[in-house]
Amino acid sequence: IGRFCHYNHDYDYDYDYHYYYKFFINGTTTVSSDERTAIVLNTTERAYVLKEMRGLLEAIEAVTLGISQDDMKAVSLASREVGMGATRSGNEPMTLIAKLPLEFKTLGMSVHRSFDELALEADTMGDGSIILGKLGAILNTCTTCHANYKFTD
Repeated sequence: IGRFCHYNHDYDYDYDYHYYYKFFINGTTTVSSDERTAIVLNTTERAYVLKEMRGLLEAIEAVTLGISQDDMKAVSLASREVGMGATRSGNEPMTLIAKLPLEFKTLGMSVHRSFDELALEADTMGDGSIILGKLGAILNTCTTCHANYKFTD
């Protein structure tokens, strides 16, 4: 195994680390006048992210309606549509993932995972008050993200 793990003296590891840190951890960002982090996206990338956010809001609407009608199948269906499965569409612009800061990606993935947990609750126990509490936690994540980030060209 040692022959595969050698240090290349000609390679600039420091540059690679900073490149990785800048583009994977920080993304493409700038400081905005309202103290939020502005994520720099082109028109296509921004449209994609905003469409995904609208989908999350539509799911929240459907879940809320499902809870009010004690329709756990509707709650589960709406939740699964925006769960982790939605992150594997392959339709996202190739440049997008590199531009989003790690914390933004982490918050987004936690929302998708939380919707899967919400669907599981609807499928098993079906307790509307627990689901409503989980929905409140999802909305808290959304609020946190919107308080910290915005998009710019």
